[in-house]
Amino acid sequence: MTQTMQDVQISTKPAVMEGLKGVVFTESKLSFIDGEKGILKYVGIPIQELAENSTYEETAFLLFNARLPSKSELEAFDAELRSRRVIPAGLIEQMRLYPKDLHPMHALRTAISSLAMFDQTADDTSEAGKLEKALNLTAQTATIIAALFRLQQGLEPVAAKTTLNHAANFLYMLHDAEPSAEQARLFDIALILHADHGMNASTFTGIATASTLSDMYSSITSAIGSLKGPLHGGANEAVMDMLAQIGSPENAESFINAKLEKKEKIMGVGHAVYKFFDPRSRVLKEYAEVVANKHGKSLAYSTLEKVEEIVVARLGSRGIYPNVDFYSGVVYSDLGLPKSYFTPIFALSRIAGWTASIIEYTKKNSILRPTANYTGPSDAHWIPLEQR
Repeated sequence: MTQTMQDVQISTKPAVMEGLKGVVFTESKLSFIDGEKGILKYVGIPIQELAENSTYEETAFLLFNARLPSKSELEAFDAELRSRRVIPAGLIEQMRLYPKDLHPMHALRTAISSLAMFDQTADDTSEAGKLEKALNLTAQTATIIAALFRLQQGLEPVAAKTTLNHAANFLYMLHDAEPSAEQARLFDIALILHADHGMNASTFTGIATASTLSDMYSSITSAIGSLKGPLHGGANEAVMDMLAQIGSPENAESFINAKLEKKEKIMGVGHAVYKFFDPRSRVLKEYAEVVANKHGKSLAYSTLEKVEEIVVARLGSRGIYPNVDFYSGVVYSDLGLPKSYFTPIFALSRIAGWTASIIEYTKKNSILRPTANYTGPSDAHWIPLEQR
């Protein structure tokens, strides 16, 4: 049978890679992920080693420079970040006008975008200019989120304390009280675990904006918008909602069975890359257990453990396991963070990875411009309005 021209056109169309899965668009020295084996490394260093031994400041330096710093370099980098924590007074005045019931991710996206208006060099897209913005954003995002948190509660923002490291200072600005060494270290580890993760949706979105030679503030605003979605950064909020619905460990099996029967998503479970345990979830699980034993969160932790047991038994053969969001909510809750601030904390951590990836990609920049297979009509014509 003779093929029609339409048949030939259809047969020669490129295959659509749904969600861009498997599409390689660049090279990077920052994150290595082996989803089949559950491996994550930053610049070749296993995430478990960094979580155990590093700090967020050292991890940020690693991502910006693709190597670990010397002692003097780390001290200088740490001092540099501490010196950049203050945000413009005009931005705080803007933030006072935000609705008190605004979701913090809307507020954060707006505040980061507004930072550009207070930076006379906002449009400097040179490599040095982008690094300058990256350092400012890494330091100041913590100040913005803490200020938003307090303003929403009718409290005054707390000024940064330069004697504290990045993690401890954030918790101090949040609660107007210095955290314990245990709390500060726990938060430091959480920041390290979320600092970078390959070409995830938000990193890709930030790079796509930067590829047009737009400014760093616009790029990070784009990334924050992407992170807000419940299939990305918002998943840890949804896990806490799920916990509230389950109530206790004995209800977990019937809850999970009902979800599976309805073919509904179980939040905090499954990952676009990992087909084994997310290595970050294993680290967080250890600390979530510590939290449970020391701070009375045993019901929440026990419920999550039961959900994990059921999910692994029922779905593990399909490569579906708990991801980093599964246990992070319990940890954040112990640090006094309300559920609505879990995703902003994700952004606080990922700022280093976003900006480092943007700087890396734009060194050999190529504007991102994918295509789509056209599936609409091929023989349509305009028809006068009175004939329609």
